[in-house]
Amino acid sequence: MSRAPLLPAVKAETTLGVLGGGQLGRMFVHAAQQMGYFTAVLDPDPSSPAGRVSHHHIQTDYLDPQGLAELARLCVAVTTEFENVPAQALAQLAATRPVAPAASAVAIAQDRAREKAHFVACGVPCAPYAVIDTAEQLAAVDEALLPGILKTARLGYDGKGQVRVKTREELNAAWAGLKQVPCVLEKMLPLASECSVIVARGADGAMVNFPVQRNLHREGILAVTEVYEGNLPAAVAEQAVAAAKSVATGLGYVGVLCVEFFVLTDGSLVVNEIAPRPHNSGHYTLDGCDLSQFDLQVRAMVGLPLVQPRLHSPSILLNLLGDLWFAPGSDEAVTPPWDQVLALPGTHLHLYGKLEAKRARKMGHLNITGATPEAVRAVALQAAALLGLEPF
Repeated sequence: MSRAPLLPAVKAETTLGVLGGGQLGRMFVHAAQQMGYFTAVLDPDPSSPAGRVSHHHIQTDYLDPQGLAELARLCVAVTTEFENVPAQALAQLAATRPVAPAASAVAIAQDRAREKAHFVACGVPCAPYAVIDTAEQLAAVDEALLPGILKTARLGYDGKGQVRVKTREELNAAWAGLKQVPCVLEKMLPLASECSVIVARGADGAMVNFPVQRNLHREGILAVTEVYEGNLPAAVAEQAVAAAKSVATGLGYVGVLCVEFFVLTDGSLVVNEIAPRPHNSGHYTLDGCDLSQFDLQVRAMVGLPLVQPRLHSPSILLNLLGDLWFAPGSDEAVTPPWDQVLALPGTHLHLYGKLEAKRARKMGHLNITGATPEAVRAVALQAAALLGLEPF
């Protein structure tokens, strides 16, 4: 159902809220402020990246009744920056304020079993799987699902809560190692590449999408995203966009949604998972598109028009983890050679304002844009070499 747009006010502040104060919240805050909105962040961390740049920082737990009441008092609409915010917090806020995405959609994204069932209901292919909640279900697992990946049904991200298993013995041991929490076993499939699609959907059902993003992960964490015409076969790209829109429509989704896919060696496509928020693989949109994923996040939550974003430059994103600050064998943090990196044409550095570098921690990203995919790739490889990143 459509609603009147919640436009920024001139004489009285119009405030938008976000649950979560990480880098996604920070970039949302910047986009909202650029459009004239005031912002409020609810996050327990006193030095959260988003909280430090917002007009208001409510420093409470996500389920704190007083904190949620204060966020509702301040804001005309609320969103979230990460999928593991308690869905009940979103539900409480939705009693008095527009919330996008809805608690029901976030709850599905928080549970791999429900997520898989949603894919099936939408007619979107996913890897063969089995839900394991009990010892009986574990014993009944079909041997055809092995080798596979055992994933915790909840609270898994960036490769956490996942164990590769080849035999039934390894499966039994892995489930025990995961404390016998509810899990999903997915059959391992022969992968050629990975990709993702980001869509934005309004309360009126209007929907737009960014180009398909080809992704490279290392140790379960996104390392490189490449976006340009022809980065994937046209048929695969079209199928991915159609599948992502089907998933969003089936959820009755409002906001920005990322759908991640595996491209198999036979050229077929299977969906992996969804993220009910802007996504790491979409950060290139800040410099490569005429609208960023955060611009569309703001527009969707306040009911402003969603127009089809345009990729104006071939783009490559390099994720910058805290490892870059440490020489091999050293625990002393040293600033990477940003001056040398920024001397390269088409480089755009985004650091997230985190006060301490830690290994495997996302500290920022580097976007590279240029006139041709070949030129962008050449510069990206130069930047990777300067930073000590593996070539790709």
